[in-house]
Amino acid sequence: MVPQPGRRPRHGPAPRRTGLRRRIGRGTGAGSGRRGTGRRGTRGEDVRIRPPLNCDFGYHIRIGARTFVNFNAVFLDAGPITIGTDVQIGPNVQLLTPTHELDPERRRAGWEKAEPVTIGDNVWLGGGVVVCPGASVGADTVVGAGSVVTKDLPPGVLAVGNPARVVRKLR
Repeated sequence: MVPQPGRRPRHGPAPRRTGLRRRIGRGTGAGSGRRGTGRRGTRGEDVRIRPPLNCDFGYHIRIGARTFVNFNAVFLDAGPITIGTDVQIGPNVQLLTPTHELDPERRRAGWEKAEPVTIGDNVWLGGGVVVCPGASVGADTVVGAGSVVTKDLPPGVLAVGNPARVVRKLR
């Protein structure tokens, strides 16, 4: 391949596209005055997402305005994922909605279901946080790095650990 003037040759595979940006249209998010269309997720104004972001579908994800998603996020959106406004999401965070059957026969047959994940407004999820299916994080809550959220966390608390436990109130 001969390089073109002003362009350097690209070595290795092309950068991965996450698909979320093209599936979640600008201007259809919270506060835009327009509704999302059909099978399309939404994002508010001034949302910043650092690639790569890996997701199952992209159209079950709702992201509020001024939210920041750092590198290597995984949003498995077999069910709804709702992220509030002004949320800070650290690197390597996983928001997981799929869950599998406990019954061995149904699990072997491939049965799967999804439970929603909800992140409130002004939440900070530290690096490496995992939010399990059906769990929600209340507004103004901080979840420490590496924590695993298995149950709902109330608003305005600091939670850490595996499983994540409230260590103190923030307000």
